[in-house]
Amino acid sequence: MNQLGLPISLNSSMLLENFVSNKELIRSIRQVFLDQKSSEIYFYGASGNGKTHVLQGAVLESLANDKNAVFVDCADLIPDHLIEFIDQISLISFDNVHLLSNKNEEIFFDLFNRSRQSQVNILISGNTLPADLNIMKDIKTRLSLATVFKLEELNDESTMIVIDKQMSDRNLSIDPKVYEYLFKNFSRDLRLLLSTMDDLDKASLQTKKPISIPFVRKFLNLNNQ
Repeated sequence: MNQLGLPISLNSSMLLENFVSNKELIRSIRQVFLDQKSSEIYFYGASGNGKTHVLQGAVLESLANDKNAVFVDCADLIPDHLIEFIDQISLISFDNVHLLSNKNEEIFFDLFNRSRQSQVNILISGNTLPADLNIMKDIKTRLSLATVFKLEELNDESTMIVIDKQMSDRNLSIDPKVYEYLFKNFSRDLRLLLSTMDDLDKASLQTKKPISIPFVRKFLNLNNQ
């Protein structure tokens, strides 16, 4: 997938269609694709609730519809050359806006304003309401004007549904006890779990062994050494 040469790789399994919670947010993002006017959507929630999944899913869906889209992690250095290509972009997604550094704040502010002027659709995620962010006041003011959503907390059942939907898309049937084992012994963070299931799938293909609890236990032990 082309991100205008940006170094960040998109996770092709993070699709809007397999994110089963926060349906109102997903509907609003899909409406953005249909509307003729640009929109800004800001959503917030705790780590592991799927913010990156939603943002990358929106970018992937735009790219699949032959529209240029960009995913930017505000925890990393934001490439200022993006401003030069802003009129070629249909959608830009900013993840982790609460992690903006002082240097990134100026670049983000300029890029956000130029995106609005160029009628680019903007999606932003953070860990709290815009007004409560510990960042530049002018940025908080801009973000407060966006449509704001709070991400639903993912319990074990909804997390399992999200992951299992992705596994089903790969024609894999995973025993729910495998997920329960991961929740208890590894993590409940959705982003980390999705990445780990991807690694488990690759290891399973290489070894020609099914993803079972003994297989997961051995895999985790090897990777923790």
